[in-house]
Amino acid sequence: MSKRYESLHEVMQTTGMTQSELSRISGVRQPSISQYLSGRVEMSDDMLDRLLSCMGYQLEVIRRPKQSELGRSPGRSWRLHRQLSTHLNTETFQQWRPSMLRNLRRLRSSTQGQPHLRNLDRWEQLIKDEDLMRLRRVMTGLDSDSVQMREVSPMGGLLPQDERSRVLELTHQ
Repeated sequence: MSKRYESLHEVMQTTGMTQSELSRISGVRQPSISQYLSGRVEMSDDMLDRLLSCMGYQLEVIRRPKQSELGRSPGRSWRLHRQLSTHLNTETFQQWRPSMLRNLRRLRSSTQGQPHLRNLDRWEQLIKDEDLMRLRRVMTGLDSDSVQMREVSPMGGLLPQDERSRVLELTHQ
Protein backbone atom coordinates (compact mmCIF):
# COMPACT_ATOMS: atom_id res chain seq x y z
CA MET A 1 0.00 0.00 0.00
CA SER A 2 1.40 3.33 -1.00
CA LYS A 3 -0.37 5.64 1.42
CA ARG A 4 0.37 5.57 5.12
CA TYR A 5 -3.27 5.84 6.14
CA GLU A 6 -4.11 2.81 4.01
CA SER A 7 -1.43 0.78 5.78
CA LEU A 8 -2.76 1.84 9.19
CA HIS A 9 -6.33 1.02 8.19
CA GLU A 10 -5.35 -2.42 6.83
CA VAL A 11 -3.49 -3.42 10.02
CA MET A 12 -6.33 -2.14 12.22
CA GLN A 13 -8.78 -4.30 10.25
CA THR A 14 -6.47 -7.32 10.38
CA THR A 15 -5.98 -7.04 14.14
CA GLY A 16 -9.53 -5.90 14.95
CA MET A 17 -8.13 -2.80 16.67
CA THR A 18 -10.51 0.13 17.11
CA GLN A 19 -9.46 3.75 17.10
CA SER A 20 -10.27 4.03 20.82
CA GLU A 21 -8.17 0.98 21.69
CA LEU A 22 -5.26 2.19 19.60
CA SER A 23 -5.52 5.59 21.26
CA ARG A 24 -5.38 4.06 24.76
CA ILE A 25 -2.40 1.83 23.89
CA SER A 26 -0.40 4.38 21.92
CA GLY A 27 -1.21 7.57 23.80
CA VAL A 28 -2.15 9.23 20.49
CA ARG A 29 -5.47 11.04 20.75
CA GLN A 30 -8.37 9.30 19.02
CA PRO A 31 -9.31 12.38 16.92
CA SER A 32 -5.74 12.41 15.57
CA ILE A 33 -5.99 8.74 14.64
CA SER A 34 -9.30 9.47 12.92
CA GLN A 35 -7.67 12.27 10.91
CA TYR A 36 -4.77 9.98 9.95
CA LEU A 37 -7.18 7.27 8.80
CA SER A 38 -9.21 9.68 6.69
CA GLY A 39 -6.09 11.07 5.04
CA ARG A 40 -6.96 14.61 6.17
CA VAL A 41 -3.73 14.79 8.16
CA GLU A 42 -0.50 13.27 6.87
CA MET A 43 1.37 11.16 9.39
CA SER A 44 5.11 10.65 9.40
CA ASP A 45 6.79 7.29 8.99
CA ASP A 46 7.75 7.54 12.66
CA MET A 47 4.13 8.01 13.73
CA LEU A 48 2.93 5.17 11.53
CA ASP A 49 5.65 2.90 12.93
CA ARG A 50 4.65 3.88 16.47
CA LEU A 51 0.98 3.05 15.84
CA LEU A 52 1.78 -0.18 13.99
CA SER A 53 4.05 -1.36 16.81
CA CYS A 54 1.10 -1.09 19.20
CA MET A 55 -0.59 -3.75 17.06
CA GLY A 56 2.48 -5.99 16.70
CA TYR A 57 3.59 -4.72 13.30
CA GLN A 58 6.62 -2.80 12.04
CA LEU A 59 6.90 -0.40 9.17
CA GLU A 60 9.08 -1.63 6.34
CA VAL A 61 10.14 1.16 4.00
CA ILE A 62 11.39 0.13 0.58
CA ARG A 63 13.42 2.74 -1.22
CA ARG A 64 14.20 2.52 -4.90
CA PRO A 65 15.33 5.05 -7.47
CA LYS A 66 12.64 6.72 -9.53
CA GLN A 67 13.36 8.99 -12.47
CA SER A 68 12.19 12.52 -11.90
CA GLU A 69 9.46 13.98 -14.06
CA LEU A 70 10.40 17.64 -14.23
CA GLY A 71 8.59 19.77 -16.77
CA ARG A 72 10.44 21.34 -19.70
CA SER A 73 11.49 24.60 -18.06
CA PRO A 74 12.38 23.16 -14.59
CA GLY A 75 14.22 20.31 -16.33
CA ARG A 76 16.22 22.74 -18.45
CA SER A 77 17.12 24.80 -15.38
CA TRP A 78 18.13 21.65 -13.47
CA ARG A 79 20.40 20.49 -16.30
CA LEU A 80 22.11 23.89 -16.54
CA HIS A 81 22.59 24.13 -12.77
CA ARG A 82 23.79 20.52 -12.59
CA GLN A 83 26.44 21.27 -15.22
CA LEU A 84 27.46 24.44 -13.39
CA SER A 85 27.79 22.44 -10.14
CA THR A 86 30.57 20.37 -11.75
CA HIS A 87 32.70 23.54 -11.63
CA LEU A 88 31.76 24.57 -8.08
CA ASN A 89 34.66 24.55 -5.65
CA THR A 90 36.17 27.06 -3.21
CA GLU A 91 38.19 28.80 -5.91
CA THR A 92 35.38 29.13 -8.48
CA PHE A 93 32.98 30.20 -5.76
CA GLN A 94 35.24 33.14 -4.92
CA GLN A 95 35.47 34.03 -8.62
CA TRP A 96 31.69 33.76 -9.07
CA ARG A 97 30.72 35.56 -5.86
CA PRO A 98 30.71 39.14 -7.29
CA SER A 99 28.57 38.02 -10.26
CA MET A 100 26.17 36.12 -8.02
CA LEU A 101 25.72 39.13 -5.74
CA ARG A 102 25.23 41.42 -8.76
CA ASN A 103 22.65 38.97 -10.16
CA LEU A 104 20.87 38.90 -6.80
CA ARG A 105 20.59 42.71 -6.77
CA ARG A 106 19.22 42.66 -10.34
CA LEU A 107 16.73 39.91 -9.47
CA ARG A 108 15.56 41.78 -6.35
CA SER A 109 14.74 44.84 -8.41
CA SER A 110 12.43 42.89 -10.73
CA THR A 111 11.01 40.14 -8.48
CA GLN A 112 7.78 40.30 -6.53
CA GLY A 113 5.86 37.95 -4.28
CA GLN A 114 6.53 34.82 -2.35
CA PRO A 115 8.23 32.38 -2.39
CA HIS A 116 10.55 34.23 -4.79
CA LEU A 117 11.59 37.03 -2.41
CA ARG A 118 12.18 34.55 0.40
CA ASN A 119 14.24 32.38 -1.97
CA LEU A 120 16.39 35.36 -2.94
CA ASP A 121 17.08 35.84 0.78
CA ARG A 122 18.02 32.17 1.02
CA TRP A 123 20.39 32.40 -1.95
CA GLU A 124 21.99 35.45 -0.38
CA GLN A 125 22.50 33.59 2.91
CA LEU A 126 24.04 30.58 1.14
CA ILE A 127 26.45 32.89 -0.66
CA LYS A 128 27.25 34.83 2.52
CA ASP A 129 27.87 31.58 4.44
CA GLU A 130 29.94 30.17 1.56
CA ASP A 131 27.97 26.97 2.05
CA LEU A 132 29.06 25.04 -1.02
CA MET A 133 27.36 21.81 0.06
CA ARG A 134 23.94 23.45 0.41
CA LEU A 135 24.51 25.49 -2.77
CA ARG A 136 25.24 22.27 -4.64
CA ARG A 137 22.11 20.67 -3.14
CA VAL A 138 19.91 23.53 -4.37
CA MET A 139 21.56 23.46 -7.77
CA THR A 140 21.02 19.72 -8.26
CA GLY A 141 18.00 18.95 -6.06
CA LEU A 142 14.78 17.63 -7.56
CA ASP A 143 12.56 18.50 -4.59
CA SER A 144 10.03 21.31 -5.03
CA ASP A 145 12.03 23.62 -2.77
CA SER A 146 15.14 23.34 -4.98
CA VAL A 147 13.04 23.77 -8.14
CA GLN A 148 11.53 26.97 -6.70
CA MET A 149 14.93 28.25 -5.62
CA ARG A 150 16.27 27.84 -9.16
CA GLU A 151 13.39 29.98 -10.48
CA VAL A 152 15.25 32.99 -9.05
CA SER A 153 18.81 31.72 -9.40
CA PRO A 154 21.72 34.15 -9.20
CA MET A 155 23.85 31.76 -11.27
CA GLY A 156 23.08 33.34 -14.65
CA GLY A 157 26.07 33.97 -16.88
CA LEU A 158 28.46 31.70 -14.95
CA LEU A 159 28.35 28.64 -17.19
CA PRO A 160 30.70 28.89 -20.18
CA GLN A 161 28.69 29.41 -23.39
CA ASP A 162 29.94 26.23 -25.08
CA GLU A 163 28.77 24.11 -22.13
CA ARG A 164 25.48 25.99 -21.94
CA SER A 165 24.86 25.33 -25.64
CA ARG A 166 25.72 21.64 -25.25
CA VAL A 167 23.32 21.25 -22.29
CA LEU A 168 20.52 23.04 -24.14
CA GLU A 169 21.12 20.97 -27.25
CA LEU A 170 20.78 17.75 -25.23
CA THR A 171 17.57 19.12 -23.70
CA HIS A 172 15.94 19.27 -27.14
CA GLN A 173 16.75 15.66 -28.04
